[in-house]
Amino acid sequence: MSWINAVEVYHRIERDHGRVDADQTLLDLRTELELELPGVGRMLEAGRLKAALPIALADCFAIATAAAHGVPLLTGDPEILDRDDLPCGVEDLRPVKKKHHR
Repeated sequence: MSWINAVEVYHRIERDHGRVDADQTLLDLRTELELELPGVGRMLEAGRLKAALPIALADCFAIATAAAHGVPLLTGDPEILDRDDLPCGVEDLRPVKKKHHR
């Protein structure tokens, strides 16, 4: 996971739940995942993706990082899930909706 995306997670959790929860989440991420600072090549790849795709720059970093490691991107973002032109696979993290039978 890119530090760009870790910071995005951090700021959203701090905004919604407070700094203590954000700090704990970052600690959990650092325990479970390898967080990497993007180098120039990765930053340029994210920029190329941003130029070609109408999605957020942080999402471009996530895509570029997954592609560089040859792994699927885990996301619940419909803007990413609905695309079929990404350089990496994508796995949907959205909860499965249960069908109601009558």
